[in-house]
Amino acid sequence: MSPAYIPLIFFFYGLAFFSMGLAIILEIGHMTDAKLHRALIPLAIFGFIHAAHEWVEMLEIMQILPGQYDYQLVWYAARLALLSLSFLSLAIFGTLLIFRQDDQQKFRPIIPLILIGVWVVGMFVLQNYYSPRQMLDIADVWTRYALAIPAAMIACIGFITQQREFRKAGLSQFGRDSLWAAMAFLWYGAIGQTFTRASALPPSNVINQELFWEVFSFPVQLLRAGVAVIAAIFVMRFLRSSEVETERQIAKLQDAQLKEAKQREALRGEMLRQIVSAQEAERKRIALELHDETGQALTAIGLGLRGVATTLRQDIDKASLHLRQLEGLVTQSLDELGRLISDLRPSHLDDLGLAATLRWYTKEIQYRTSLIVNFEIQGDKKPLLSEVKTTLFRIAQEALTNVIKHADAKFIHLLLIYGETTVGIKIEDDGSGFDSHNLAAINHPHYGITGMKERASLLGGYFSIEASPGSGTTVEVIIPYVQKRERQEQ
Repeated sequence: MSPAYIPLIFFFYGLAFFSMGLAIILEIGHMTDAKLHRALIPLAIFGFIHAAHEWVEMLEIMQILPGQYDYQLVWYAARLALLSLSFLSLAIFGTLLIFRQDDQQKFRPIIPLILIGVWVVGMFVLQNYYSPRQMLDIADVWTRYALAIPAAMIACIGFITQQREFRKAGLSQFGRDSLWAAMAFLWYGAIGQTFTRASALPPSNVINQELFWEVFSFPVQLLRAGVAVIAAIFVMRFLRSSEVETERQIAKLQDAQLKEAKQREALRGEMLRQIVSAQEAERKRIALELHDETGQALTAIGLGLRGVATTLRQDIDKASLHLRQLEGLVTQSLDELGRLISDLRPSHLDDLGLAATLRWYTKEIQYRTSLIVNFEIQGDKKPLLSEVKTTLFRIAQEALTNVIKHADAKFIHLLLIYGETTVGIKIEDDGSGFDSHNLAAINHPHYGITGMKERASLLGGYFSIEASPGSGTTVEVIIPYVQKRERQEQ
């Protein structure tokens, strides 16, 4: 063979493994698989060190290695150290992939230690049987037999193990790349490192580089370089698995965000529907109360005034009596209208605060119904924002209204709780209750429950309702304080 192109083979041989190591270093930071990330570090070290070994040998062949003849043994020892360290790194890489599970950590040091032990013991034994001059070639051959071939086989098994992991993750394309890398290292070890330089150590005295040249008519270094290029290409290809996995995670996150956005939109639509329904229900209630109470009273007043106008000409005393009756009716209507206005927006809430408003409202309920309402305050009063006061009052109002309409209760306990970081109310009754875990079974609309929950959530609060048939109902809402304080409650 012509010696002219041999250095070029060594150059590309080393360049392939150096490029592989550099690609690993550049991509390893994006790895999402921590186990693969840890295993690839020694593979990158193998690429750099083995590239250095091949380039040193290239310079030696070209006879331009600095101090090549003056420090021949030093360079020989350095090249042997690079060769052994590179294949030891390759063995560590394969071992980390084979024993990738956390409960297999104790097995990881065993294989590299065995390889080192066999290599060291072999070197000591062989020097007793061969001369120092023979050992120059034998040391290189023994390193390939004891370290290179086993390390390449271990790396091959490691790549196959990783191929299975890729398949489990649904990354079959990168599994194929890993399998091709495994085949490349199999050839690299089984053939590329079996045909060593000729030495006195069997079987290298027969199976060596000269035999390979005679059989195939090209140097074994060309096979090693070609296999190195293939291995580097497929290792760099499956390094993209981290990028693809990241893209998949981003796509999943985007899908989840889109789904959440759709759910929020649907919830917003449902909230708007319920708000409109609640508004219409409230308008209907106000209309009925105005019609039943105020409207009828005004009609009666109008008819009474006509009667007074007629009676006034005939009987002044009777007209005076009618006027007093109409005056009482007007007073009654004004009281009823004031009650209706108070239900819509109690002035006490702005003037006296939440606690006083709830106390007043519970007394109003007792006055209008046969219910016994016990109101209690727990903790020291603290300043509340207007929206917090309004929300808590509306929830209490809705809960008490539900008790009056549906619970058939006799006793209600309303507790206003001032905590360290939150304020809340708790309403308990001894009514008929219902199955709070199956609201769909309630035979009347439960917009009120939904509204209470939504009011609390708008202020970052917590709402719960616990009830069971025949055991009453407990409503609880907790809302955090806010930093900005409006005027304090009186």
